[in-house]
Amino acid sequence: MRTFTFSDADLAQVAHDRYHHPHPRVQEKMEVLWLKSRGVGHTEIARLTGLHRNTVQRYLDAYHAGGLDACRQLQWVGQPSALHDHAATLEDYFLANPPRSTAEAQAAIERLTGVRRGLTQVRQFLKKLSASAGGRPARSRPRPTPTSRPSSSAGVWGRA
Repeated sequence: MRTFTFSDADLAQVAHDRYHHPHPRVQEKMEVLWLKSRGVGHTEIARLTGLHRNTVQRYLDAYHAGGLDACRQLQWVGQPSALHDHAATLEDYFLANPPRSTAEAQAAIERLTGVRRGLTQVRQFLKKLSASAGGRPARSRPRPTPTSRPSSSAGVWGRA
């Protein structure tokens, strides 16, 4: 079994990145490195973190081969969404014309971008769009109130 030695600078960076790195996978790797720096064995690290022992070994191998920079790298490359390029346009459109249903949003997205997506994908896109920097969280979106809905006894012009 290899011995790992951590410099003071690396330990300070590991301690910081355990909680403050923006990606949770990197935080997980830093937790493994922190436990290893405390002399915890691989099997015990796997038990404490809920990871497989092979994953712990892979994280430690990455540190041994390339240091903290290797541990901060994410190995997979995702496929970008076809709607990503249209996000600003769609956000402006949906703020001006809020859809009443996912099907209505699906039709608008297809009409505006030419990209057809399923209802689940449209829901996820709208949820991500509303959580973006320009979007508004669900609690601050305007909701219909009893005074904003036309009553059934009122006429077309709101008069009884």
